[in-house]
Order: sequence, then structure tokens, then C-alpha cells
Amino acid sequence: MNKNSILKKIYSLYLLCFFSICQLNAFSVISIYETDQVKINGDADDPAIWINNININNSLVFGTDKYNGIYTYNLKAETLDFSPAGNINNIDIISDDISKTTLLFGSNRNDSSLDLWVLDNNKMNSDIESNTFKLPVKSTLKGHADMIVYGVCSGHHEYFGNIAFITEDEGSRVQLWSYRDNLKLLHTFNNQDATQSEGCVYDSDNSTLFISEEQDRGILRAYKINKNLDFSAPIIIDTRSGNIVGDPEGVTIYKSNTNEGFVILSSQGNSTLNIYSRRYPHNFINSFNIVGNGSIDAVTDTDGVDVVNNNLGPLFPKGLLVVQDGSNDGAGSIRKQNFKFVSIKDVLDKIDE
Repeated sequence: MNKNSILKKIYSLYLLCFFSICQLNAFSVISIYETDQVKINGDADDPAIWINNININNSLVFGTDKYNGIYTYNLKAETLDFSPAGNINNIDIISDDISKTTLLFGSNRNDSSLDLWVLDNNKMNSDIESNTFKLPVKSTLKGHADMIVYGVCSGHHEYFGNIAFITEDEGSRVQLWSYRDNLKLLHTFNNQDATQSEGCVYDSDNSTLFISEEQDRGILRAYKINKNLDFSAPIIIDTRSGNIVGDPEGVTIYKSNTNEGFVILSSQGNSTLNIYSRRYPHNFINSFNIVGNGSIDAVTDTDGVDVVNNNLGPLFPKGLLVVQDGSNDGAGSIRKQNFKFVSIKDVLDKIDE
């Protein structure tokens, strides 16, 4: 092997190390369960976890196939239902404790709308117990966004009530909607001239919106949401010059208590998940990847993510992390996307080491 070949090999190994778990003190965890692949013409994208407060064992995970509709899974990642709701790219869930309903928001690219399913919690639980749960194909309400929709996130605000944010595909616009008896567009702002905002998550307790910008720049930002709706001074948390590799994609929040915890961001370029402090200034803590576990393959090219902190039994005693896997290598020669279920305890234990 000549000198140039040796130098090229060393450089390749360096890049492999830098853009993998060798970067900083990144660690690895495994998946407990995985869902079936989406169909051949499909593309799994974004999960949302629903906690059933009537019977926590009947909690659900929804997952989008952004070309076909929404899957429903149980806590063992088994498919309970598929709703052919259309090109639903991203979804998010909040619970309305007053009305005892669940609000499932979706970005519908068929008609550029914010879709909202208003689901009765008691009926959901009884349908799950009788194995008859089906997510309606048609949403309860639609808000026409007048832009090509992309990401969506939701929560509660002390002044505006139940709210949802929806991002623009190939554009910088972000819309804020409210829901009381109907969907109402409250405000539109630009995510600092982003070429494409992707995932978002809203921290209701801290009134903070986190948005990932992919493509040209690769930035994670945070906005404080006050009643004046002033979006002029975002916080830049991280960029590709820091700890993000490639596109930042899905983003979610793990709550260790009311105000503290972690922001988890998909760093798609090196198939890792970055961890940041939930509290300002949102310092970077570490990153991790999800490696293969027997018949369950490793997670690569991750897009959507969601996490909850509820005790969901012996396998998920501190909560559940669900991530999209961009290439389900364990299913044979045709590689499609699916979702992986991870015990968040494994992640927390490594952070505390």
C-alpha cells in the first residue's frame, strides 16, 4: 500500500470516527421493540405517543406514513390500525383534561392544511379494550394554511389555550393556531429566514418553542412565546459548526420534572440523537446512537422522534422514546422505514454515568 493510499485510509477512518459514536463521549443504547415496515410505496416519518390515563397499559403510539396515512401501535410495537388519512407528514398530541379529550394534530400535504382529530379518551380506551380502535380517516377539523405544510407541534399556553405550530416546506414561515371550539390562525412569523424549517416541539411549562432548520444551514433555535407574540429574538442553540451533523430533524422534550429535563434532537447526518438541557441556555450535554439488538437492526438516518416520562411497565419504567428508522435493514432486501421503541431509562442511566 503506497503512502497516498495509507493517508486516504487514515483520513477515512478519522471521518468515520468523527461522524459516529467516537464524537465526544457519545454512547449507545438498544431498541426493545420495532414496528413492521411501512408499505413499499410508503415512508414512515413521525411518531406521537398517547398516554392513556384510564389504563396506562392501553397507551398508544401513532406513526405517520407521510404518503398514505397514520398507523396506530400498542406498546409492543404491534400494529392495531391503519387510517388512510392521506399525506400526513408530522403529528403531535396534547390532552385536554377539562373536556377529557385528546387532540391529535397533523400536517396534511394533500390540501396544505392543519388537521385536528378530537378524540374522546373514554371511547378510545373502551375501543382499545375491545380491539376495535380505529382512527377516523377524516379529521374533526381543518385549518387551511395557505402554504405547503411540513412539521407540527402542539401544547398549552396560559394566554392562548390549546395551540399548535405548523412549519412551511421549503420556506421560512411558521404559523401559530389556537383551538377552542374551532381552529383559528393567530399569527405567522418567519423562522429567521430559514430555507426550510423541519421539526418542532413546544414546551408548555416553559413557554418555549424549539424549531430545527434543515438543508442549507442546519440550526436548532428556541423562541419564548409571550402574549405579545414577539419572535424577533430567537436563541440559537446549536448548528452544524457545533454538534449537529447534516440535517437536524425531529425534536422532542423529556421532562424530569415540571421545568427541567432534556431536549432530544435527531442529528440525521451521523444517525445520532443530541441531548440538550431543557432549561436556558440549553447547553449541549451529549449524543447517542441506537445500535442493533439481535433481530432488531440499528437506527440510521433518523427523522421524527417522541418521548414521554411515564412509567409504562418493566421495560419502560422511566418512559418511552420512539424514533423513526430511515432504513429498516433487518427486513430483507427491500429496505423501508419503521419505528423503534427505546427505554428512555437506558439513555438517562448513561447521562448520569
